[in-house]
Amino acid sequence: MIAIRPVSDLRNKFTEIESVVNGGEPVFLTKNGYGSMVVMSIDAYSRMTQNVEQALDEADKYAAENTERMSHEDVFGKLRKQING
Repeated sequence: MIAIRPVSDLRNKFTEIESVVNGGEPVFLTKNGYGSMVVMSIDAYSRMTQNVEQALDEADKYAAENTERMSHEDVFGKLRKQING
């Protein structure tokens, strides 16, 4: 179940939010009735960003081993071609 709490609960009911987060679920915090932020465990954040970090490491390695560089027009042009056929 999605946990939505007012941002004031972060200060006033930290242990309740912490137990939800430690259970593996994020907690969505609101301020004045509007979404403000999401709190999640470090493990959940690490799992979420692991592939991004790995891809950036691979890109850094490739860039160090190759001198070819592409402009953003080239990159987005190739992506558009792949998407649109």
